[in-house]
Amino acid sequence: MSPRRKEKRVVAVAGAAALVAVGLNLAFSAVAAHRRRRRQELPGFTAQVNLSAAEIKRLADRIIAKSKETYDAVAAVPLDKVSFANAIAPLTELDAQQFPLVQACLLPRMVSPSDDVCRASAEAEKRLDSHFLLCRQREDVYHVVKAFAERGERIGPEATRFVQCLVREFERNGAKLTQTKRKEMEKLRSHIDDLNLKYIQNMNDFTKFLLLSEEELAGMPLEFLKDLEEIDGKRKVLLTSYYVTPILEHCKVGSTRKLIAVAYGKKGGKQNIAILEKLVQIRHRLARLLGYSNYSDFAIEPRMPVTSRKVLEFLEEMSEQLSDPANGELSLLKDLKMKEEGDAQFGMEDLLYYMKRAEQHKVDLDIGEIKRYFPVKLVISGMLKMFQDLFALRFEEIKDVEVWHETVRLFSVWDASSSDHMGYFFLDIFSREGKYGHTCVVALQNGCMCPNGTRKVPVAVLLSQCPKEFDGNSALLRFPEVVRIFHEFSHVVHHISNRATFSRFSGLRLEGDFAEIPSLLLENWCYESTSLKMMSGFHQDITKSVTSEACQSLKRRCDMFAGLKLKQEILLCLVDQIIHTSEDVDIDDLIKDLHPKVMLGIPLLEGTSPASCFPRIAVGYDAVCYSYIWSEVFAADLFATKFRDDLLNQHAGLRFRNKVLAPGGSKDPLEIITDYLGREPSLQPFIQSRTKNTL
Repeated sequence: MSPRRKEKRVVAVAGAAALVAVGLNLAFSAVAAHRRRRRQELPGFTAQVNLSAAEIKRLADRIIAKSKETYDAVAAVPLDKVSFANAIAPLTELDAQQFPLVQACLLPRMVSPSDDVCRASAEAEKRLDSHFLLCRQREDVYHVVKAFAERGERIGPEATRFVQCLVREFERNGAKLTQTKRKEMEKLRSHIDDLNLKYIQNMNDFTKFLLLSEEELAGMPLEFLKDLEEIDGKRKVLLTSYYVTPILEHCKVGSTRKLIAVAYGKKGGKQNIAILEKLVQIRHRLARLLGYSNYSDFAIEPRMPVTSRKVLEFLEEMSEQLSDPANGELSLLKDLKMKEEGDAQFGMEDLLYYMKRAEQHKVDLDIGEIKRYFPVKLVISGMLKMFQDLFALRFEEIKDVEVWHETVRLFSVWDASSSDHMGYFFLDIFSREGKYGHTCVVALQNGCMCPNGTRKVPVAVLLSQCPKEFDGNSALLRFPEVVRIFHEFSHVVHHISNRATFSRFSGLRLEGDFAEIPSLLLENWCYESTSLKMMSGFHQDITKSVTSEACQSLKRRCDMFAGLKLKQEILLCLVDQIIHTSEDVDIDDLIKDLHPKVMLGIPLLEGTSPASCFPRIAVGYDAVCYSYIWSEVFAADLFATKFRDDLLNQHAGLRFRNKVLAPGGSKDPLEIITDYLGREPSLQPFIQSRTKNTL
């Protein structure tokens, strides 16, 4: 990498790797002193950080030029002369070389304090996305790759899978279509993008509110009421989730809850239903153009279930299995309503309120008090120690390296037994202005074999917005934030553990259903006393960890009314699948029909339409809303079978690392999990684990 310009903020992080609760306060040297330090060479790490706006533009130009050169060279191979060396290897090598360069262009948009750098990064992302889409549509390159695939040359299982994925990617992007049909495909996709935007804009532009008296808001905390604007003696309630959810949870007045629920349920209105129905029609046309019978089959083909029929069977079985526990939960809620309101008629507007009432009676837990046991630095150090112990890893903090902000830390990862170097990860976890606002993981470099026999190691970045220490007081995390960081760091470990030959099969480039399974599995450690104590300590005396009783209460709180909550999710997943497998479905009629069947007789609130304000169906998760529940089921089976009885069993952790995490996407996910379990996965551990603590 070229030397950084003087105006760049070249900083380094100081401090030892904090793996125990003692000595966690890290002293950071002055930024000016860090600027004078030279960049330390990191073996196996070619990813770049801290590029200027001009450097990002030049790098994007080089990426596009090299990519075009390679694709042109492959396209020039005569079809009767194709071989792995001239048709496939150039594309595998290009991916390995360019992925860290592409990420070097894209990461600054999420982390840089410079507006110019962020703009350059965002512009590079648009250019690169457009270029790579064109590459995936190149008919000439597709014919060469397809010709090699049809030769049936014996190249090993991982290389064979790579070629199959490559062919499928070309075909899903229209490479085998005629020019006329390809133009039609582009028009359809452009139309889909426009409708997606309109759907979201309609939700964002929804500014309606209700004026309610304090009597109508009986039960709401005084702090909540103070936050509401007063107009003519009434309180102005904006119809956003920030205000609606607390009212549905705490307001004692049933008519107010219903009024709020109905008004909020009209958020997208008939306009969004019309948009969604049009979207579905166009998606079906796109799928048929590409050779699929419906859009759901197109969306699901590269994922674990493979077909829409499998997903529908899964959702229907889940709904049936949950009916008995959900009925028990509903009976309890109806009893509570009868005692409090003298009314047995139970509606959707009552769910959150009576769930909250039951939780207050049955779970002895003060969420505000629990937060005091999760100082940020203690959570991070405990988390790092736990992952090292479980997966036989060693993390070493590296000092005096160039990073993009003085609070960023860099660690190298080693196999604790063999001392093999496995990769690196950055922790950029503290909040600052202009930084990406959610907790997530970004891959900077994928692990893969190089043509010269050396190995590029995986590099990842964990981003979050944790509060900073203030006036010597420990910054504290809410428990959901602890779970979120733990979940995302599980993705880091998945990425670092990857041992696939090809960059394409990295631990962060897996298909969605499989990618979430390890992280959902590892979330269980956040609810078990043994592991949670390792990440907790009272902020004024960190030797006092969270109590075993509090750990049990957190687990019980998580599982309470799981049957009814999952039924609500399954309802929307079924709607998503049905509209994307069938033609000309009236979405409102479908929901009215399905709602009482799935929700145990509770009718849909009159005048509402959940599909009008459920953006996952419209954007990003169309035809794959099932995915999260699917992943939870597999994760629950893995936990119950291999880890529940011995959370920190390093033998089990190491076997999981080698058999499930290491292959990445180089093998079929179902084959990986079945091989690890020694049998076909089952629904039962999920149903049992989520419903045993429900009441």
